[in-house]
Amino acid sequence: MALPREISQRELRNDSGEVMRGLERGESFIVTRNGVPIGTLAPLRTGHFTPAAAAVAAFRGASPIDYERFRADIDAHIDQDPTPRA
Repeated sequence: MALPREISQRELRNDSGEVMRGLERGESFIVTRNGVPIGTLAPLRTGHFTPAAAAVAAFRGASPIDYERFRADIDAHIDQDPTPRA
């Protein structure tokens, strides 16, 4: 991950189109006024699609799950009482 690029308030104003394109490419910016950092601009993090084949390949070597043991562990450590709390 690259470090945010520092831009002045003037650059933000004069080159806003280029800054917006940079945000679309995933770049982040630190905005300065008179050389003093005053804020950051960063792209919104959106969900990324992972193809099913890639997910299956990633977990192909994983150990199988013992569902009864998993359920027992959940029940032992998590309160699953559906009654509303006061």
